Formats: sequence, structure tokens, C-alpha cells
Amino acid sequence: EGGSRRRSWGLLITAGVGGTLVALYAVVTPFVTPALRKVCLPFVPATSTQIQNVLKMLENRSGSLVDIGSGDGRIVIAAAKRGFKAVGYELNPWLVWYSRYRAWRDGVHQNTKFYISDLWKVSFSHYTNVVVFGVPQMMPQLEKKLEEELECNARIIACRFPFPCWIPDHTTGEGIDTVWAYDLKHSRGCETK
Repeated sequence: EGGSRRRSWGLLITAGVGGTLVALYAVVTPFVTPALRKVCLPFVPATSTQIQNVLKMLENRSGSLVDIGSGDGRIVIAAAKRGFKAVGYELNPWLVWYSRYRAWRDGVHQNTKFYISDLWKVSFSHYTNVVVFGVPQMMPQLEKKLEEELECNARIIACRFPFPCWIPDHTTGEGIDTVWAYDLKHSRGCETK
């Protein structure tokens, strides 16, 4: 009977440790895998100053808004509170689910949508306002993608890092809180500038 009891405890402990490791893997993997991609896109939450600077760049704007790499949904939710129909695209499913919860909690879930998707596999052609928290390595390729897909009335707002060819129409903030706004009608044809 003693051996049977030890075997039961051993199985219980093994199952507990195994279950904990599987759960830990499921939670941690979406946060670690962006660092293993060709272009590392880590989750770094927007500061309240960055959010205010983005909202300042959206004053007197209307239409649809997309946040590329929406993280925990702060920009999308803030824009929805200002009346925008706002959408976020994010690779990390935990952040997408958390964003949906926050939008519901803040009462703006009717004006927000969050999708688990790779930004390179999505067309942004039907958005008139685009917000991106990018990294320098991705900005040249994203600049080209947005220029090909967006209409002339689009405004692109870059946070933390500017686009390499476009000249910003508006800039606000300092340091990591700097935000650059590009009105596509002015930015087209940067090769000739």
C-alpha cells in the first residue's frame, strides 16, 4: 500500500509540474516569439503622454482608424472614446483578448475591433487614419506598404520612430513620446525629395 501511495503522489506531482509548464509555455510564448522574428517587435506599452500626442494628431480628423501592432489596445480604446471606429491588429493573442476585455470594460466595445494578425498580411486600404508603434528595421518596408495601399486623404501617425523617407507634416512631443504625423497627399513621391 505504501508503494501505491507513493506512486499516486508521484503521478500527481508529475501531472502538476507538467500542467504548470504547459500553462507557462502557453502564456509566455506569445510574448517571446516576436523577439525571434526577423524584425523584433516587442510589446512596449504606450505612455499616457504618447496617447495624448496621438490624440492631438487626430484632432479635426474623422473616418476609420487602425493601430498596427495594437498591443494592449490603449490607442484603439482612446480613439474610440473620441468617436472613431477603431481597429487594432496584434500578433499576441493574449494582448488581443485583454484589449477586447478593456474595450468592453470601458464601454467602447461597439466601436472597436481587435484582430490577431500579422501586419504584413493585412491590407490597410480602407483606413483613413493609421497609427504605428514600429521599430527602425521595419519602417522602410512599412512606409512602402502604406504608400501603396492608402488613399491620398490618409494620415499616418508614427510613434517612437519616424518613417525614413517621408517628411512629417506635424510633430509633437519629446524623446520617446515624440509623434510624427504624415499626410499621405504630401508624402507621396519621397524618392524625388
